[in-house]
Amino acid sequence: MALTFSVITCTWNSETYLQESIASVLAQDHPHIEYIFVDGGSTDGTLEQIRALDRPYQLLENVRGGVSRAMNEGLRVATGDVIAYIHSDDYYLRPDILSTVARHLEETGRQWLFGRTMTLLDGKLYPDDYVSPRFSYANLLRGNFIPHPATFVKRELMLRAGGFSTSLKYAMDYDLWLKLAKMADPVQLDEALAAFREHEGSLSSSSRTRLAAMAEDFRVRLAYSSKNPVERLAHYARYFVRRQRVIHAKGNA
Repeated sequence: MALTFSVITCTWNSETYLQESIASVLAQDHPHIEYIFVDGGSTDGTLEQIRALDRPYQLLENVRGGVSRAMNEGLRVATGDVIAYIHSDDYYLRPDILSTVARHLEETGRQWLFGRTMTLLDGKLYPDDYVSPRFSYANLLRGNFIPHPATFVKRELMLRAGGFSTSLKYAMDYDLWLKLAKMADPVQLDEALAAFREHEGSLSSSSRTRLAAMAEDFRVRLAYSSKNPVERLAHYARYFVRRQRVIHAKGNA
């Protein structure tokens, strides 16, 4: 029997971009998709867009407490074999994305998969500007190279991992990937599966946010690394270099 997908979309005043995200899910050629929306109390036209859907869906309303809690609530009600999170401002790049994921998971027997994303900025799509390292737990500890909207996880594995940590503001994805990586190796695809939207206006304040996110990533990395002092020193050194690059870039902006 073909794998079923639970596609979970978290929303909050998302009417500007939600329609494009919804259209990419509705265009999927995979026949077994459970569509779940988790809304944080939208006051614009978000809920009206969702309720206008001419297909079955679930809508969880007024879910407060941050995006991690919203994603966990979606997982709680999901019944599909595979969990897919696509946020309201992101979208799948082709109609065959879910069927491609299903084929790779079925052929390999593995429990999760990740691919690449393209960045959508000012209406234009841009490919990754770096080559992703090959997956290993050691490489993942050096830095998070797994993109959220292009990651798909068997529901049983997600439940074993405990979902997303609600104590984290930025590194909840990275924390989950490290937990999953300890339990099972993923399928790694080099093709882009989803578009990640970089909002206009976010770049001016991105340095401060990026520094905060890097600091939280670093705390997560140390929590999962060994107590070997040489290894930990290497993590400190990489963090210091990356942080200085961001600070230097901000100073030259």
